[in-house]
Amino acid sequence: MPETSFLQALFLGIIEGVTEFLPVSSTGHLIIAGELIGFDSVPGEVFETTVQIGAILAICTLYRERLTSVTRGLLNGDAAARSFLTSILIATLPMVILGALFYDFIVGVLFSPYVVSVAFIVGGIAIIVIERLNIDQRIESIEAIAPFTAVKIGIFQCLALIPGMSRAGATIIGSLLVGVERKTAAEFSFFLAIPVIVGATIVDLWGNRALLDGAHVPVLAVGFVAAFLSALVVVRWFVGFVSRHGFSAFGWYRIALGSLLLVYFLM
Repeated sequence: MPETSFLQALFLGIIEGVTEFLPVSSTGHLIIAGELIGFDSVPGEVFETTVQIGAILAICTLYRERLTSVTRGLLNGDAAARSFLTSILIATLPMVILGALFYDFIVGVLFSPYVVSVAFIVGGIAIIVIERLNIDQRIESIEAIAPFTAVKIGIFQCLALIPGMSRAGATIIGSLLVGVERKTAAEFSFFLAIPVIVGATIVDLWGNRALLDGAHVPVLAVGFVAAFLSALVVVRWFVGFVSRHGFSAFGWYRIALGSLLLVYFLM
């Protein structure tokens, strides 16, 4: 495996870790960056989903006490722990169902730099508009998210099936619209990522199993570790930032980047 592939994997892994939990679309960034640097060392979407697992491991590390507490609560029949798990599962279901139904169309048609560029812009506008609505943020914990509210957030998360829309961004937008306060909206998007990304990784690895061999492991490992370490740094900063400043800055970033990319690819 050439040295260039390892440098590319390191670069893309860092991009994944930095962008996975921001409302800017990690998948969109990986598609664009991979296109620009000509990364094709791993078949299919296996590299993207593998580095996403690295980012998920960072969330499990940072929130290990919370996850451990919920697990203990479930074993002890704690109502708050059941509510936490119920909200996560219910909000995950819509995306799982639509993703399974339209998987081939999404991967075959929507994974395009042009789709990503337009989705960047549309998602950025949506974030800015919703932030300016000043919706009453009455829900201040994940345990307080009612089942029907979780369903509505889950439906919004389905927008993330369009590359460039951002899973975190779609979840956060949906959460803000139903009255979840900013910090809780960000953290809910973190926990929702665990079942969604783990499931997507299993599907992609299984679907591309015939194309993979031991030579791909080192490149995947470099990307995995890079995503894990960079996500560890970014997540804590992100929670503090949105608590103080909101999400509008990410909306403007999306619009600017999407516009530049659209011009570049059209030219």
